[in-house]
Amino acid sequence: MRAESIDAIILPSSDPHGSEYVAPHWRVREWISGFTGSAGTAVVTLNEAALWTDSRYFLQAERQLSSSWTLMKDGLADTPSITDWLLRKLSSANGRVVAVDGMVMNYSEVTALQTALRRIGVSVRTNYDAACMLWKDRPALPKSEIYAIPETEAGESVTSKLNRIREVMRQEHCDAHVVTDLMSIAWTLNLRGNDVPMTPVFISYLVITLDDATLCCNGYLTNEAQKQLSDAGVKVSSYLSPLTSPLSPLTFDLRLSTSRILIDPDTANYTLYNKVKEQAVASPSPIISFKAVKNETELAGFRQAMLYDGVAMVRFLRWLIPAVEAGGETEISVSNKLEALRRENPHCLDLSFGTISGYNAHGAIVHYSATPETDAPLRPEGLLLVDSGAQYDCGTTDITRTIALGPLTDEMKRAYTYVLKANIALATRQFPDGINGTQVDAIARSEVWQGGYNYLHGTGHGVGWRLCVHEGPHAIRLDWRPAPLHAGMVVTDEPGIYLEGKFGIRTENMMEVVNVNGNFIKLHPLTLCPIDMTPIEWSMLRADEVAWLNDYHQHVRESLLPLLTDEGDRQWLIDSTPTMA
Repeated sequence: MRAESIDAIILPSSDPHGSEYVAPHWRVREWISGFTGSAGTAVVTLNEAALWTDSRYFLQAERQLSSSWTLMKDGLADTPSITDWLLRKLSSANGRVVAVDGMVMNYSEVTALQTALRRIGVSVRTNYDAACMLWKDRPALPKSEIYAIPETEAGESVTSKLNRIREVMRQEHCDAHVVTDLMSIAWTLNLRGNDVPMTPVFISYLVITLDDATLCCNGYLTNEAQKQLSDAGVKVSSYLSPLTSPLSPLTFDLRLSTSRILIDPDTANYTLYNKVKEQAVASPSPIISFKAVKNETELAGFRQAMLYDGVAMVRFLRWLIPAVEAGGETEISVSNKLEALRRENPHCLDLSFGTISGYNAHGAIVHYSATPETDAPLRPEGLLLVDSGAQYDCGTTDITRTIALGPLTDEMKRAYTYVLKANIALATRQFPDGINGTQVDAIARSEVWQGGYNYLHGTGHGVGWRLCVHEGPHAIRLDWRPAPLHAGMVVTDEPGIYLEGKFGIRTENMMEVVNVNGNFIKLHPLTLCPIDMTPIEWSMLRADEVAWLNDYHQHVRESLLPLLTDEGDRQWLIDSTPTMA
């Protein structure tokens, strides 16, 4: 930094495509800080280092960061933003320089930073990739096989999707649309890859014009994938190294041949957007909202995936308690057992994220990831929180269950029941079609508020079909999310309570947004798995809440019993889903 006359450098968690989960090549923030969570930004000055992350990772970051780092708990009232922190640290003299890699920060972020720092005479350098020089064993760019999803499985052809996108382009009077989001590219072209662990995407850009389209990718297209693209009029070009400017030949052609380019400054990286900004029509991609509303084939795939996953979960839950009582099980061993049970199904392609298996105090770390150093032995007492999911060839799953391993404290039972009440509240209300997730978040959250608790993560997130387990634009969150909810969307219902040093509780079902009486919508459970009734404080539940639980367990029982071949599994399911008075 001194050699380059740099006073501070910002290292986010992203890649050139604004991804939440990134390939190892772009895990620069993790490399420099040691913090492995999926969200966070590191800032390094000549004499300080600080890391910002959200509430899901506060406890994890405290464990993983060395004393050289200051943890900034993003979202808390007394935590300054990165910009405010830099304004304080660099305000003593003019001519200071903050460096960023314009390939891994979006245009809106960089320009907002430039505007704020300019007030105190600080400039922002946008072409500095520190890891390029310093990360000696940096993983190479990913380059995996790119394979086709047939129209019969995707429910819509590539040509149909491109035509829908082009119609929006015409409405916006645009000649081209540059797509940088990896999930959007995979969805549009009915292709998948393996460039990012547990997220079946491939590193690429997509340029759509009114007449043709070009995919710039780094992987190997199967014969079926090549034919699918050719049939839809999609050409293929190379994905350039992140050390060179993205889309160089194409952006040159775009500047010459087109007048208006649809591109989103909130997702496109600064370097790319800056190349075409004179002709840019700044707007979110229509693909984001198209992708969020699932077609009937995708929804049918989700339902099939839930059957596969439900069988694995029943077998796991039946095994768990006797295994813990026998001794020798740990957070990692039970996580491995659940993964093995899922992978016994030939339709399971991978996990959809790293399993969270947190016993008692570790359950209070919202996105806890057990390591050999932290791996806690399980005892026949207390609570085990297991948040897990899989990528099946028909859909993606995400489920959390908190299980009583033995005797519980009264505090655990009350907290567990408040979380269950919150989960049921969201599952039993109906809302006007088009309402957004922030407007319904309090329906669930108010139940835990009644117990004097709160949780800082969202109540629900969208889920992609054979894509990322976290999908927007819709979400059910306390902070403002204007994206509307419509029938056909898939969203999770996952309130929680976390008491540091004691325990964590979360109950999560995936839900389909369905129409009710035309103008209203509600959430219908997709997830098929018993909810542990051992920790419930029944005196806290109303009759209608008990009725919902009975109906849900009947649905689980009727759906999974025909698929369970082991009589012990069948009896366990029956015993675990009794009708309660």
